Amino acid sequence: MKSATEYLWFNTKNHREYVNITDQVQSIVSKSGVKEGMVLVSAMHITAGVYVNDAESGLIQDIDEWLEGLAPFRQNYRHHRTGETNGDSHLKSLLIHHEVIVPITDGKLDFGPWQQIYYAEFDGRRKKRVIVKVMGE
Repeated sequence: MKSATEYLWFNTKNHREYVNITDQVQSIVSKSGVKEGMVLVSAMHITAGVYVNDAESGLIQDIDEWLEGLAPFRQNYRHHRTGETNGDSHLKSLLIHHEVIVPITDGKLDFGPWQQIYYAEFDGRRKKRVIVKVMGE
């Protein structure tokens, strides 16, 4: 079995941001030489996530509004007693989750129609990373 590991680094301009990383992940898969297998894409921070969905701008806004509705910013999170002010960012990360696994077939990400991989940042404006681990034959 072959494997390859690379890291993607992000330092978003905004506190919350959604970055399409599909092409970057496909590039890593292509370099790995794996033709049949899977790729794990995982945010390595507790205030970020990775998800698969459509790359349509209205949907991305809907996702952001949905997350803000479920885990709104507010001052009274118990987590803020530590001096942090990102309690909502932790909760948003739990809702999106931190990783996805995508199948690889014939050296390509094997998606359904419209599927793309996104990095979701909920506490941005600082350097964070995503691990991309390709495994297979």
